[in-house]
Amino acid sequence: MSIMELVQHIVLLLHLIAFAALFGGILVQLRTREPEVNAAMLHGSYTMLVTGLALLVFGELGPHPVNHVKYGIKLLVALIITGLVILNRRFTSIPRGLLAMLGVLTLGNAALAVLWQ
Repeated sequence: MSIMELVQHIVLLLHLIAFAALFGGILVQLRTREPEVNAAMLHGSYTMLVTGLALLVFGELGPHPVNHVKYGIKLLVALIITGLVILNRRFTSIPRGLLAMLGVLTLGNAALAVLWQ
């Protein structure tokens, strides 16, 4: 395994950890009376966005063709998630519908990565 492949695998691991932080933060808020955007959601969305872009760069540098439509849609969804998290971080509570939408977008983004070949 080359150094480049090792770095790519580490970035992928960080991407998965970021997804877990974001989704875990959303799940924790489901049980609270007044849900909020917590630190796990904030840092998870930032990290997921940055590592996703890094994985795109690794894909472009690799030997296999990159599905730009897939990455474009995933980037758009990640930007929406991150934007909603940043904009609603300042509020002491958020509507449950927004929390549900963040959960659906997060799971949808993961589903795009796994199911769209």
